[in-house]
Amino acid sequence: MAMASSRLPLQLLLVVGAAASEIAHFLGVNYGRLGDDLPPPHRALELARSAGAAAVRFYDSNATFLSPAAASGLVFVPGVPNELIPSLAASRRAADEWVAATLLPFRRNRRLRYLFVGNEVLSDPTTKSRWFQLVPAMANLERALRRHGMRRVKVSTTLGMDALDGQNVFPPSAGVFRPDIADAVVRPLLAFLERTDSYLFVDAYTYFTWSANHTIVPLHYALLEPSPSPSPAYQYHDPGTGLSYTNLLDHMLDAVVAAMCRAGHCGVRMALAETGWPNAGDLDQFGANARNAATYNRNMARHLASGAGTPRRPGMRMPAFVFALFNEDLKTGPATERHWGLFHPNGSAVYEVDLTGRRPPASYPPLPPPATNDAPYPGKLWCVVGAAAANETAVREQMEAACADEAALCAPVRAGGECYLPNTVAAHASYVFSAHWNKFSKVYGGWCYFAGLAMETTTDPSHGSCKFPSVTPS
Repeated sequence: MAMASSRLPLQLLLVVGAAASEIAHFLGVNYGRLGDDLPPPHRALELARSAGAAAVRFYDSNATFLSPAAASGLVFVPGVPNELIPSLAASRRAADEWVAATLLPFRRNRRLRYLFVGNEVLSDPTTKSRWFQLVPAMANLERALRRHGMRRVKVSTTLGMDALDGQNVFPPSAGVFRPDIADAVVRPLLAFLERTDSYLFVDAYTYFTWSANHTIVPLHYALLEPSPSPSPAYQYHDPGTGLSYTNLLDHMLDAVVAAMCRAGHCGVRMALAETGWPNAGDLDQFGANARNAATYNRNMARHLASGAGTPRRPGMRMPAFVFALFNEDLKTGPATERHWGLFHPNGSAVYEVDLTGRRPPASYPPLPPPATNDAPYPGKLWCVVGAAAANETAVREQMEAACADEAALCAPVRAGGECYLPNTVAAHASYVFSAHWNKFSKVYGGWCYFAGLAMETTTDPSHGSCKFPSVTPS
């Protein structure tokens, strides 16, 4: 029998090459599931596709969600939860069994191209032991993937911008990794990524960098917008490199590039695990609104699709994921945490967006008028028991937990104190919530949340000699 020719028709090679390029460079969505009213997986994937997403990233590897994603035509990215890292680092066998049980059913699916091990592991000082188990776990999983014939699946992890010392990105050339992780964790991580030709995936939110530096960073720079007329074009000039920046996303990414170069691994490829903008927030979370969220995500999609890259890495194309597919009502913390979605849980769009980056800006319907919260709230704020907090037992528990943090905060609501009357759980808790927020918001970044039982108010709840402490946003 004559041997078949090893040559492929030019047209087929072009198709294969184009498909590989699309898989390597795309804009997808993060599919979080911390909501009690989210649609079923097949509907969620339909919504992702309707927004132009080319990929979907999960924070775990639940087959209930991976299986429909594998059949959707989207690139799908499973995740290894942080709590599994110790066992996977300790045992090659455990890593092999995890790959066999979780990923082997998708072995022939070429849309499975990445595996994320952990999520912002180096951001959590309470589980510091995992920092040093991260790269061993990644190495064991990469070895298991090769053993099962899945070499195309690139193993990586995600880093928050707090992996940079002081989260400093001014100027970008000053970027350097934190000293507590630079040598012990990040250098081995970058060496692994370089050896396996994988990406360093970073979480880069211009919203947080802008809001923390709003007195020196223009909003339009964070939104990837041109300077508003008639202002002159705004550029940030980096004195360390001589490079100029027209948007904060490139600025932040190049700070990570600078840090990688300082760590001795300038050539490691970089990608975006998370980026986005909140569509709503608390009163003290200025700039969080649907107009800004739509503007950022539309501009970001066009920027990434252009292939322009960054000033330090011109022409850089990369995988990227928007956070997030849905507003998730079960997430804890400030209100922004529950308002990053492209869609409401009922499937309606928070705003229209085309993640392919090809839709002309003029084709979108008009956005809401400029928001009134694009600058810090100019007055005082208080934190009180929310109108929907009907569970008195839960309110009492949160109040006592706050008192345990600092007993002196609760002295005014004890018998004989200025705020003892009215002697109700709601009245006492409202004082304690405000006092606790006042005490800890600036020092530890505390929120007016208290398990979802509190809300911010602009109305001073003080009465008589009972004076509620307040917070003044800045």
